[in-house]
Amino acid sequence: MVTKFKQQRDLFESERSFRLLVEGVVDYALYMLDPAGIITSWNIGGERIKGYSPDEIVGQHFSRFYPETDRANGKPMRALGIARDQGRYEEEGWRVRKDGTFFWASVIIDPIYEGGKLVGFAKITRDITERRNAQLRLETMQKQLAEAQKFDALGQLTGGVAHDFNNLLMIISGSLHILKKGTSEDAKLQRAISAIETATRRGAALTSQLLTFARRQSVNPQPIHFAERIEAIREVLHTGAGSSVQLAFDIDRNVWPIRADVSELETGLLNLVINARDAMPDGGTVTVSARNVVLSETLHAGEFVAISVADTGLGIPSDVVDKIFEPFFTTKPIGKGTGLGLSQVHGFAHQAGGTVKVESELGKGTTFTILLPRETAEPRRDKFPVPSRGSGTVLLVEDNPDVATVSTGFLEQLGYTVRRVADAEAALREIELNGVDFVFSDIVMPGKMDGLTLAHRLREIRPDLPILLATGYSDAAADARGDFPILRKPYEIHELSEAIAKLPR
Repeated sequence: MVTKFKQQRDLFESERSFRLLVEGVVDYALYMLDPAGIITSWNIGGERIKGYSPDEIVGQHFSRFYPETDRANGKPMRALGIARDQGRYEEEGWRVRKDGTFFWASVIIDPIYEGGKLVGFAKITRDITERRNAQLRLETMQKQLAEAQKFDALGQLTGGVAHDFNNLLMIISGSLHILKKGTSEDAKLQRAISAIETATRRGAALTSQLLTFARRQSVNPQPIHFAERIEAIREVLHTGAGSSVQLAFDIDRNVWPIRADVSELETGLLNLVINARDAMPDGGTVTVSARNVVLSETLHAGEFVAISVADTGLGIPSDVVDKIFEPFFTTKPIGKGTGLGLSQVHGFAHQAGGTVKVESELGKGTTFTILLPRETAEPRRDKFPVPSRGSGTVLLVEDNPDVATVSTGFLEQLGYTVRRVADAEAALREIELNGVDFVFSDIVMPGKMDGLTLAHRLREIRPDLPILLATGYSDAAADARGDFPILRKPYEIHELSEAIAKLPR
Protein backbone atom coordinates (compact mmCIF):
# COMPACT_ATOMS: atom_id res chain seq x y z
CA MET A 1 0.00 0.00 0.00
CA VAL A 2 2.82 2.39 0.91
CA THR A 3 4.61 1.60 -2.36
CA LYS A 4 1.46 2.25 -4.41
CA PHE A 5 0.84 5.54 -2.61
CA LYS A 6 4.44 6.60 -3.26
CA GLN A 7 4.09 5.76 -6.97
CA GLN A 8 0.91 7.85 -7.21
CA ARG A 9 2.55 10.73 -5.40
CA ASP A 10 5.62 10.55 -7.66
CA LEU A 11 3.39 10.46 -10.72
CA PHE A 12 1.45 13.48 -9.45
CA GLU A 13 4.67 15.39 -8.77
CA SER A 14 6.06 14.44 -12.16
CA GLU A 15 2.89 15.61 -13.93
CA ARG A 16 2.82 18.77 -11.84
CA SER A 17 6.48 19.55 -12.64
CA PHE A 18 5.88 18.92 -16.34
CA ARG A 19 2.80 21.14 -16.31
CA LEU A 20 4.70 23.94 -14.56
CA LEU A 21 7.54 23.55 -17.06
CA VAL A 22 5.20 23.76 -20.05
CA GLU A 23 3.23 26.65 -18.61
CA GLY A 24 6.41 28.55 -17.74
CA VAL A 25 8.04 28.40 -21.19
CA VAL A 26 7.82 31.89 -22.71
CA ASP A 27 9.69 31.50 -26.01
CA TYR A 28 7.49 28.72 -27.37
CA ALA A 29 3.74 28.35 -27.70
CA LEU A 30 3.15 24.81 -26.27
CA TYR A 31 -0.45 23.62 -26.37
CA MET A 32 -2.67 20.63 -26.95
CA LEU A 33 -5.37 19.99 -29.55
CA ASP A 34 -8.13 17.39 -29.55
CA PRO A 35 -8.43 15.14 -32.66
CA ALA A 36 -10.63 17.77 -34.38
CA GLY A 37 -8.14 20.64 -33.81
CA ILE A 38 -9.84 22.27 -30.80
CA ILE A 39 -7.38 23.85 -28.36
CA THR A 40 -7.49 22.09 -24.96
CA SER A 41 -4.48 23.70 -23.18
CA TRP A 42 -2.46 26.91 -23.41
CA ASN A 43 0.82 28.16 -21.97
CA ILE A 44 2.32 31.59 -21.27
CA GLY A 45 4.47 31.32 -24.40
CA GLY A 46 1.31 31.04 -26.50
CA GLU A 47 -0.09 34.14 -24.81
CA ARG A 48 3.14 36.09 -25.38
CA ILE A 49 3.55 35.08 -29.02
CA LYS A 50 -0.07 35.06 -30.21
CA GLY A 51 -1.72 37.48 -27.80
CA TYR A 52 -4.53 35.27 -26.48
CA SER A 53 -5.13 34.51 -22.79
CA PRO A 54 -6.14 30.92 -21.90
CA ASP A 55 -9.76 31.99 -21.29
CA GLU A 56 -9.94 33.52 -24.78
CA ILE A 57 -8.43 30.66 -26.76
CA VAL A 58 -9.09 27.32 -25.03
CA GLY A 59 -12.06 25.69 -26.77
CA GLN A 60 -11.39 27.53 -30.06
CA HIS A 61 -10.17 25.88 -33.28
CA PHE A 62 -6.46 26.27 -33.94
CA SER A 63 -7.10 27.29 -37.58
CA ARG A 64 -7.70 30.87 -36.41
CA PHE A 65 -3.88 31.25 -36.25
CA TYR A 66 -3.61 30.77 -40.04
CA PRO A 67 -3.98 33.49 -42.72
CA GLU A 68 -7.35 33.59 -44.45
CA THR A 69 -6.01 32.07 -47.69
CA ASP A 70 -4.55 29.10 -45.80
CA ARG A 71 -7.84 28.50 -44.00
CA ALA A 72 -9.76 28.72 -47.26
CA ASN A 73 -7.65 26.02 -48.95
CA GLY A 74 -7.80 23.68 -45.94
CA LYS A 75 -4.18 23.88 -44.86
CA PRO A 76 -4.79 23.56 -41.05
CA MET A 77 -6.62 20.22 -41.36
CA ARG A 78 -4.10 18.93 -43.90
CA ALA A 79 -1.38 19.62 -41.34
CA LEU A 80 -3.20 17.48 -38.77
CA GLY A 81 -3.69 14.74 -41.36
CA ILE A 82 0.03 14.67 -42.19
CA ALA A 83 0.93 14.57 -38.48
CA ARG A 84 -1.49 11.66 -37.95
CA ASP A 85 -0.38 9.66 -41.02
CA GLN A 86 3.36 10.35 -40.94
CA GLY A 87 3.95 10.77 -37.21
CA ARG A 88 4.98 14.45 -37.36
CA TYR A 89 4.29 17.68 -39.25
CA GLU A 90 6.92 20.45 -39.55
CA GLU A 91 6.90 23.68 -41.52
CA GLU A 92 7.68 27.40 -41.51
CA GLY A 93 5.07 29.91 -42.58
CA TRP A 94 2.99 32.97 -41.79
CA ARG A 95 0.69 32.94 -38.76
CA VAL A 96 -1.70 35.59 -37.38
CA ARG A 97 -1.75 37.11 -33.89
CA LYS A 98 -4.84 38.23 -32.02
CA ASP A 99 -4.28 41.84 -33.14
CA GLY A 100 -4.18 40.78 -36.81
CA THR A 101 -0.43 41.19 -37.31
CA PHE A 102 1.56 38.48 -39.04
CA PHE A 103 4.68 36.66 -37.83
CA TRP A 104 6.89 33.97 -39.36
CA ALA A 105 6.50 30.76 -37.37
CA SER A 106 8.32 27.48 -36.98
CA VAL A 107 5.64 24.85 -36.34
CA ILE A 108 5.78 21.22 -35.13
CA ILE A 109 2.69 19.02 -34.66
CA ASP A 110 2.98 15.55 -33.05
CA PRO A 111 0.07 13.09 -32.72
CA ILE A 112 -0.69 11.72 -29.22
CA TYR A 113 -1.97 8.16 -28.85
CA GLU A 114 -3.37 6.41 -25.79
CA GLY A 115 -3.99 2.69 -25.96
CA GLY A 116 -3.44 2.83 -29.73
CA LYS A 117 -6.15 5.48 -30.15
CA LEU A 118 -5.52 9.05 -31.33
CA VAL A 119 -6.48 11.36 -28.46
CA GLY A 120 -5.11 14.63 -29.79
CA PHE A 121 -2.04 16.57 -30.93
CA ALA A 122 0.84 18.38 -29.24
CA LYS A 123 1.68 21.61 -31.03
CA ILE A 124 4.83 23.74 -30.69
CA THR A 125 5.05 27.17 -32.33
CA ARG A 126 8.00 29.56 -32.24
CA ASP A 127 8.19 33.13 -33.57
CA ILE A 128 11.27 33.23 -35.82
CA THR A 129 10.46 36.47 -37.67
CA GLU A 130 13.71 38.14 -36.64
CA ARG A 131 15.76 35.10 -37.64
CA ARG A 132 14.05 35.01 -41.03
CA ASN A 133 14.58 38.75 -41.56
CA ALA A 134 18.24 38.38 -40.63
CA GLN A 135 18.58 35.51 -43.11
CA LEU A 136 16.92 37.55 -45.85
CA ARG A 137 19.25 40.47 -45.11
CA LEU A 138 22.23 38.13 -45.26
CA GLU A 139 21.07 36.67 -48.58
CA THR A 140 20.58 40.18 -49.97
CA MET A 141 24.06 41.22 -48.88
CA GLN A 142 25.56 38.04 -50.35
CA LYS A 143 23.81 38.71 -53.65
CA GLN A 144 25.01 42.32 -53.65
CA LEU A 145 28.54 41.16 -52.83
CA ALA A 146 28.45 38.64 -55.67
CA GLU A 147 27.26 41.35 -58.05
CA ALA A 148 29.98 43.72 -56.81
CA GLN A 149 32.65 41.07 -57.30
CA LYS A 150 31.38 40.34 -60.81
CA PHE A 151 31.41 44.01 -61.74
CA ASP A 152 34.83 44.48 -60.13
CA ALA A 153 36.25 41.66 -62.25
CA LEU A 154 34.73 43.18 -65.38
CA GLY A 155 36.05 46.55 -64.26
CA GLN A 156 39.59 45.21 -63.96
CA LEU A 157 39.38 43.95 -67.54
CA THR A 158 37.77 47.03 -69.09
CA GLY A 159 39.90 49.44 -67.08
CA GLY A 160 43.13 47.75 -68.12
CA VAL A 161 42.21 47.79 -71.80
CA ALA A 162 41.07 51.41 -71.72
CA HIS A 163 44.23 52.56 -69.91
CA ASP A 164 46.51 51.64 -72.82
CA PHE A 165 43.95 52.68 -75.42
CA ASN A 166 43.72 56.19 -73.97
CA ASN A 167 47.43 56.77 -74.49
CA LEU A 168 47.03 55.66 -78.12
CA LEU A 169 44.13 58.06 -78.58
CA MET A 170 46.19 60.84 -77.03
CA ILE A 171 48.93 60.27 -79.59
CA ILE A 172 46.47 60.03 -82.51
CA SER A 173 44.40 63.09 -81.60
CA GLY A 174 47.43 65.21 -80.76
CA SER A 175 49.27 64.25 -83.93
CA LEU A 176 46.15 65.04 -85.97
CA HIS A 177 46.04 68.51 -84.46
CA ILE A 178 49.66 69.12 -85.40
CA LEU A 179 49.13 67.59 -88.86
CA LYS A 180 46.13 69.84 -89.55
CA LYS A 181 48.20 72.91 -88.70
CA GLY A 182 50.74 72.09 -91.40
CA THR A 183 48.79 70.45 -94.23
CA SER A 184 47.68 71.93 -97.51
CA GLU A 185 44.09 72.54 -98.46
CA ASP A 186 43.89 69.28 -100.42
CA ALA A 187 40.23 68.25 -100.04
CA LYS A 188 40.79 64.47 -99.88
CA LEU A 189 43.53 64.81 -97.29
CA GLN A 190 41.35 67.09 -95.20
CA ARG A 191 38.43 64.66 -95.40
CA ALA A 192 40.69 61.80 -94.33
CA ILE A 193 41.99 63.82 -91.39
CA SER A 194 38.44 64.75 -90.45
CA ALA A 195 37.35 61.08 -90.53
CA ILE A 196 40.28 60.07 -88.31
CA GLU A 197 39.47 62.92 -85.96
CA THR A 198 35.82 61.80 -85.68
CA ALA A 199 36.88 58.21 -85.05
CA THR A 200 39.30 59.39 -82.38
CA ARG A 201 36.58 61.29 -80.56
CA ARG A 202 34.34 58.22 -80.76
CA GLY A 203 37.12 56.08 -79.35
CA ALA A 204 37.66 58.57 -76.55
CA ALA A 205 33.96 58.49 -75.68
CA LEU A 206 33.95 54.68 -75.60
CA THR A 207 36.99 54.48 -73.33
CA SER A 208 35.46 57.12 -71.08
CA GLN A 209 32.38 54.93 -70.71
CA LEU A 210 34.55 51.88 -70.07
CA LEU A 211 36.54 53.68 -67.41
CA THR A 212 33.43 55.04 -65.74
CA PHE A 213 32.00 51.52 -65.60
CA ALA A 214 35.31 50.28 -64.15
CA ARG A 215 35.19 53.20 -61.66
CA ARG A 216 38.69 54.16 -62.71
CA GLN A 217 37.82 57.34 -64.53
CA SER A 218 39.66 60.35 -63.15
CA VAL A 219 36.45 62.20 -62.41
CA ASN A 220 36.29 65.74 -61.06
CA PRO A 221 33.35 65.78 -58.63
CA GLN A 222 31.90 69.09 -57.57
CA PRO A 223 28.72 70.36 -55.87
CA ILE A 224 25.87 70.61 -58.39
CA HIS A 225 22.40 72.18 -58.31
CA PHE A 226 20.59 69.47 -60.27
CA ALA A 227 17.67 71.69 -61.29
CA GLU A 228 20.06 74.25 -62.78
CA ARG A 229 22.08 71.52 -64.51
CA ILE A 230 18.95 70.12 -66.13
CA GLU A 231 18.07 73.55 -67.49
CA ALA A 232 21.56 73.81 -69.01
CA ILE A 233 21.25 70.50 -70.91
CA ARG A 234 17.51 70.51 -71.59
CA GLU A 235 18.00 71.03 -75.33
CA VAL A 236 20.62 68.26 -75.52
CA LEU A 237 18.20 65.85 -73.86
CA HIS A 238 15.40 66.90 -76.22
CA THR A 239 17.70 66.17 -79.17
CA GLY A 240 18.57 62.77 -77.70
CA ALA A 241 14.91 61.93 -77.18
CA GLY A 242 14.05 62.61 -80.83
CA SER A 243 10.92 64.02 -82.44
CA SER A 244 8.64 61.04 -81.78
CA VAL A 245 9.11 61.14 -78.02
CA GLN A 246 7.63 63.60 -75.57
CA LEU A 247 10.19 64.61 -72.93
CA ALA A 248 8.75 65.76 -69.60
CA PHE A 249 10.44 67.06 -66.45
CA ASP A 250 9.30 66.72 -62.86
CA ILE A 251 12.04 68.23 -60.70
CA ASP A 252 11.28 68.97 -57.05
CA ARG A 253 11.89 72.69 -56.55
CA ASN A 254 13.60 71.95 -53.21
CA VAL A 255 15.82 69.10 -54.44
CA TRP A 256 19.13 68.99 -52.56
CA PRO A 257 22.52 69.66 -54.18
CA ILE A 258 24.57 66.60 -55.16
CA ARG A 259 28.28 66.00 -55.63
CA ALA A 260 29.29 64.47 -58.94
CA ASP A 261 31.34 64.90 -62.07
CA VAL A 262 29.28 67.22 -64.29
CA SER A 263 30.31 65.58 -67.54
CA GLU A 264 29.58 62.05 -66.28
CA LEU A 265 26.21 63.13 -64.86
CA GLU A 266 25.18 64.67 -68.17
CA THR A 267 26.45 61.66 -70.13
CA GLY A 268 24.55 59.30 -67.83
CA LEU A 269 21.28 61.22 -68.23
CA LEU A 270 21.68 61.37 -72.00
CA ASN A 271 22.40 57.62 -72.12
CA LEU A 272 19.21 56.91 -70.15
CA VAL A 273 17.09 59.21 -72.33
CA ILE A 274 18.43 57.59 -75.51
CA ASN A 275 17.79 54.12 -74.10
CA ALA A 276 14.25 55.17 -73.20
CA ARG A 277 13.71 56.50 -76.71
CA ASP A 278 14.88 53.22 -78.24
CA ALA A 279 12.49 51.31 -75.96
CA MET A 280 9.55 53.18 -77.53
CA PRO A 281 9.69 52.51 -81.29
CA ASP A 282 6.16 53.88 -81.68
CA GLY A 283 6.78 56.94 -79.57
CA GLY A 284 5.78 57.71 -76.00
CA THR A 285 6.77 59.79 -73.00
CA VAL A 286 10.06 60.00 -71.16
CA THR A 287 9.92 61.70 -67.77
CA VAL A 288 13.04 62.98 -66.01
CA SER A 289 12.37 63.56 -62.32
CA ALA A 290 14.31 64.30 -59.14
CA ARG A 291 13.28 64.19 -55.49
CA ASN A 292 14.85 63.99 -52.05
CA VAL A 293 14.85 60.60 -50.29
CA VAL A 294 16.17 59.25 -46.99
CA LEU A 295 17.42 55.66 -47.20
CA SER A 296 18.03 53.13 -44.46
CA GLU A 297 19.42 50.30 -46.59
CA THR A 298 22.37 48.17 -45.52
CA LEU A 299 24.77 49.52 -48.15
CA HIS A 300 23.21 52.95 -48.70
CA ALA A 301 21.87 54.90 -45.76
CA GLY A 302 21.34 58.64 -45.35
CA GLU A 303 20.10 61.53 -47.44
CA PHE A 304 20.08 61.02 -51.21
CA VAL A 305 18.70 62.63 -54.34
CA ALA A 306 16.76 60.16 -56.50
CA ILE A 307 17.09 61.05 -60.20
CA SER A 308 14.73 58.98 -62.35
CA VAL A 309 14.28 58.52 -66.08
CA ALA A 310 10.99 56.73 -66.80
CA ASP A 311 9.59 55.63 -70.14
CA THR A 312 6.29 54.17 -71.35
CA GLY A 313 7.96 51.64 -73.59
CA LEU A 314 8.24 47.90 -74.08
CA GLY A 315 9.78 47.05 -70.71
CA ILE A 316 12.71 44.73 -70.00
CA PRO A 317 12.25 40.93 -69.86
CA SER A 318 13.01 39.43 -66.45
CA ASP A 319 15.76 37.20 -67.87
CA VAL A 320 17.58 40.28 -69.18
CA VAL A 321 17.34 42.67 -66.22
CA ASP A 322 20.32 41.17 -64.37
CA LYS A 323 22.59 41.69 -67.40
CA ILE A 324 21.76 45.20 -68.55
CA PHE A 325 24.60 46.94 -66.68
CA GLU A 326 27.28 44.60 -68.03
CA PRO A 327 29.58 46.23 -70.60
CA PHE A 328 28.88 45.35 -74.23
CA PHE A 329 25.56 43.67 -73.39
CA THR A 330 22.82 45.05 -75.61
CA THR A 331 19.51 43.90 -77.03
CA LYS A 332 19.70 46.44 -79.84
CA PRO A 333 20.41 45.38 -83.44
CA ILE A 334 24.03 45.31 -84.62
CA GLY A 335 25.28 48.82 -85.24
CA LYS A 336 22.55 50.41 -83.13
CA GLY A 337 24.31 50.36 -79.77
CA THR A 338 27.65 49.66 -78.11
CA GLY A 339 26.31 48.12 -74.92
CA LEU A 340 28.21 50.70 -72.86
CA GLY A 341 25.52 53.28 -72.09
CA LEU A 342 24.07 51.59 -69.01
CA SER A 343 27.55 50.45 -67.96
CA GLN A 344 28.55 54.11 -67.84
CA VAL A 345 25.48 54.93 -65.74
CA HIS A 346 26.26 52.09 -63.32
CA GLY A 347 29.91 53.08 -62.95
CA PHE A 348 29.14 56.78 -62.58
CA ALA A 349 26.52 56.22 -59.87
CA HIS A 350 28.75 53.96 -57.78
CA GLN A 351 31.83 56.11 -58.25
CA ALA A 352 29.82 59.07 -56.98
CA GLY A 353 28.98 57.14 -53.81
CA GLY A 354 25.48 56.12 -54.85
CA THR A 355 23.80 53.39 -56.85
CA VAL A 356 21.35 52.84 -59.70
CA LYS A 357 18.14 50.80 -59.60
CA VAL A 358 15.74 49.64 -62.28
CA GLU A 359 12.04 48.81 -62.22
CA SER A 360 10.39 47.44 -65.34
CA GLU A 361 7.14 45.84 -66.41
CA LEU A 362 6.63 44.34 -69.84
CA GLY A 363 4.35 46.46 -71.99
CA LYS A 364 4.21 49.29 -69.46
CA GLY A 365 7.69 50.75 -69.34
CA THR A 366 10.93 51.06 -67.37
CA THR A 367 12.22 53.43 -64.71
CA PHE A 368 15.93 53.88 -63.99
CA THR A 369 16.71 55.67 -60.73
CA ILE A 370 20.15 57.04 -59.91
CA LEU A 371 20.63 57.62 -56.17
CA LEU A 372 23.33 60.19 -55.35
CA PRO A 373 24.35 61.38 -51.86
CA ARG A 374 23.23 64.81 -50.74
CA GLU A 375 25.95 67.49 -50.87
CA THR A 376 26.06 70.01 -48.04
CA ALA A 377 28.46 72.48 -49.68
CA GLU A 378 27.00 75.10 -51.98
CA PRO A 379 27.81 74.73 -55.69
CA ARG A 380 30.21 77.29 -57.11
CA ARG A 381 29.05 79.59 -59.85
CA ASP A 382 32.33 81.29 -60.72
CA LYS A 383 33.70 81.08 -64.24
CA PHE A 384 37.35 80.95 -65.23
CA PRO A 385 38.81 82.88 -68.15
CA VAL A 386 40.46 80.85 -70.91
CA PRO A 387 43.60 82.61 -72.15
CA SER A 388 44.43 82.37 -75.83
CA ARG A 389 48.16 82.40 -75.11
CA GLY A 390 50.31 81.68 -72.06
CA SER A 391 53.89 82.30 -71.11
CA GLY A 392 56.53 80.82 -68.84
CA THR A 393 58.25 77.49 -68.39
CA VAL A 394 56.43 74.22 -67.71
CA LEU A 395 58.02 71.00 -66.47
CA LEU A 396 56.33 68.10 -68.31
CA VAL A 397 56.62 64.75 -66.48
CA GLU A 398 55.61 61.97 -68.90
CA ASP A 399 57.21 58.53 -69.37
CA ASN A 400 55.59 57.75 -72.75
CA PRO A 401 57.73 59.54 -75.38
CA ASP A 402 54.95 59.68 -77.99
CA VAL A 403 52.45 61.17 -75.55
CA ALA A 404 55.20 63.57 -74.39
CA THR A 405 55.70 64.72 -77.99
CA VAL A 406 52.00 65.52 -78.35
CA SER A 407 51.79 67.29 -74.98
CA THR A 408 54.91 69.31 -75.75
CA GLY A 409 53.39 70.39 -79.06
CA PHE A 410 50.20 71.53 -77.32
CA LEU A 411 52.06 73.46 -74.65
CA GLU A 412 54.35 75.17 -77.16
CA GLN A 413 51.35 76.18 -79.28
CA LEU A 414 49.90 77.76 -76.14
CA GLY A 415 53.09 79.81 -75.74
CA TYR A 416 54.97 77.86 -73.06
CA THR A 417 58.59 76.77 -72.93
CA VAL A 418 58.69 73.04 -72.15
CA ARG A 419 61.24 71.00 -70.23
CA ARG A 420 60.42 67.31 -70.22
CA VAL A 421 61.53 64.53 -67.86
CA ALA A 422 60.44 60.86 -67.81
CA ASP A 423 59.91 60.19 -64.10
CA ALA A 424 59.26 61.77 -60.72
CA GLU A 425 62.83 61.47 -59.43
CA ALA A 426 64.14 63.36 -62.48
CA ALA A 427 61.42 65.97 -61.95
CA LEU A 428 62.60 66.67 -58.38
CA ARG A 429 66.19 67.07 -59.57
CA GLU A 430 65.13 69.39 -62.38
CA ILE A 431 63.11 71.63 -60.06
CA GLU A 432 66.01 71.79 -57.61
CA LEU A 433 68.41 72.96 -60.34
CA ASN A 434 66.11 75.13 -62.46
CA GLY A 435 62.98 77.10 -61.71
CA VAL A 436 59.68 76.45 -63.51
CA ASP A 437 56.32 78.21 -63.51
CA PHE A 438 54.21 75.08 -63.14
CA VAL A 439 54.38 71.29 -63.36
CA PHE A 440 52.28 69.13 -65.69
CA SER A 441 52.62 65.46 -64.73
CA ASP A 442 51.07 62.14 -65.65
CA ILE A 443 49.84 60.15 -62.63
CA VAL A 444 50.71 56.61 -63.70
CA MET A 445 54.48 56.33 -64.13
CA PRO A 446 57.17 53.72 -63.53
CA GLY A 447 59.58 54.00 -60.60
CA LYS A 448 59.22 54.41 -56.86
CA MET A 449 57.11 57.56 -57.14
CA ASP A 450 53.99 58.12 -59.25
CA GLY A 451 52.65 61.50 -60.30
CA LEU A 452 50.39 61.90 -57.30
CA THR A 453 53.21 61.17 -54.84
CA LEU A 454 55.35 63.65 -56.75
CA ALA A 455 52.62 66.29 -56.45
CA HIS A 456 52.38 65.80 -52.68
CA ARG A 457 56.18 66.00 -52.38
CA LEU A 458 56.25 69.22 -54.39
CA ARG A 459 53.48 70.61 -52.20
CA GLU A 460 55.82 70.16 -49.22
CA ILE A 461 58.95 71.72 -50.73
CA ARG A 462 57.33 74.27 -53.10
CA PRO A 463 53.84 75.01 -51.72
CA ASP A 464 53.27 77.87 -54.19
CA LEU A 465 54.14 75.86 -57.31
CA PRO A 466 51.05 75.19 -59.49
CA ILE A 467 50.57 71.50 -60.34
CA LEU A 468 48.34 69.93 -63.00
CA LEU A 469 47.93 66.15 -63.20
CA ALA A 470 46.79 64.06 -66.17
CA THR A 471 45.58 60.48 -66.43
CA GLY A 472 43.33 58.21 -68.40
CA TYR A 473 43.16 55.56 -65.72
CA SER A 474 44.21 55.52 -62.10
CA ASP A 475 42.87 54.18 -58.85
CA ALA A 476 45.17 56.66 -57.14
CA ALA A 477 43.41 59.56 -58.86
CA ALA A 478 40.65 59.34 -56.26
CA ASP A 479 43.16 60.48 -53.61
CA ALA A 480 43.95 63.59 -55.63
CA ARG A 481 40.41 64.91 -55.75
CA GLY A 482 40.20 68.18 -53.92
CA ASP A 483 44.00 68.44 -53.69
CA PHE A 484 45.11 68.70 -57.32
CA PRO A 485 43.27 69.34 -60.60
CA ILE A 486 43.17 66.35 -62.97
CA LEU A 487 42.98 66.51 -66.76
CA ARG A 488 41.58 63.44 -68.49
CA LYS A 489 43.36 61.72 -71.32
CA PRO A 490 42.88 62.00 -74.19
CA TYR A 491 42.54 65.77 -74.02
CA GLU A 492 42.47 68.41 -76.72
CA ILE A 493 44.43 71.65 -76.76
CA HIS A 494 41.50 73.80 -75.64
CA GLU A 495 40.91 71.50 -72.65
CA LEU A 496 44.58 71.77 -71.68
CA SER A 497 44.37 75.55 -72.02
CA GLU A 498 41.27 75.70 -69.78
CA ALA A 499 42.91 73.47 -67.16
CA ILE A 500 46.03 75.66 -67.05
CA ALA A 501 43.90 78.78 -66.76
CA LYS A 502 42.28 77.40 -63.60
CA LEU A 503 45.58 76.74 -61.84
CA PRO A 504 46.19 78.97 -58.80
CA ARG A 505 48.91 81.53 -59.41
